[in-house]
Amino acid sequence: MTDDAVPDLRASDADRERVAEVLRDAVAEGRLDMTEFEERLEAAYTARTYGELAPLTRDLPASGAVVPGPVSFTKEPVERGGWAGRIVGGEGSSTGAVAVMSGFQRKGRWTVPKRFTCFAFWGGGEIDLREADFADREVEINCVAIMGGVQVIVPPGVEVVVRGIGVMGGFDHPRGDERVEPGAPRVVVGGLAFWGGVGVERKVTRAERLRLKEQRRQERLERRESRRAERGRLGRGER
Repeated sequence: MTDDAVPDLRASDADRERVAEVLRDAVAEGRLDMTEFEERLEAAYTARTYGELAPLTRDLPASGAVVPGPVSFTKEPVERGGWAGRIVGGEGSSTGAVAVMSGFQRKGRWTVPKRFTCFAFWGGGEIDLREADFADREVEINCVAIMGGVQVIVPPGVEVVVRGIGVMGGFDHPRGDERVEPGAPRVVVGGLAFWGGVGVERKVTRAERLRLKEQRRQERLERRESRRAERGRLGRGER
């Protein structure tokens, strides 16, 4: 059965996530701008059928492909271990960053090396690990912030250890006790903050926020339908 033959078949969460992954690859490769990406991603997470999902990737190649083609909705075995595919080894795609009266960003799809060093002087930087791969199960991010600041963003489930030293400055720990997911990497944040600061916080990706928003919407609809059905039974005198 082809994808085009079943446009009215209801899509699952896994189907929507496969489309979202192709869209993330497309924006990282420059095939989509951020406006197009956000529009298609929102459409993906609100889609109910294959017919609504298929057009979102019809003009895009699948990850690593040369010839464009639509996302296949053929069910495949789910890989074991959610984090296993993100511990990739190697040297990392970027080993450091410098901001002198300026700024830097490391975000999106990149590989965090075993040791990443950054320096901010009268400037600021952002190190976003939410969509990153990791060269090892434990990586170290060494930050030196002098009259500047660095923000480290980690996804939920990652273990975080903060060992930095603040001199008329500080290192902020992520709020709350986070449950560490099995197989998740360990991120050690250290360094020095002098008249500056290094902040560490946990955030979900925009795609995950949209997914959770759609999940809550579906749950509200289900509760509403359940209450409506219950009122109908009571109106008919059923027990």
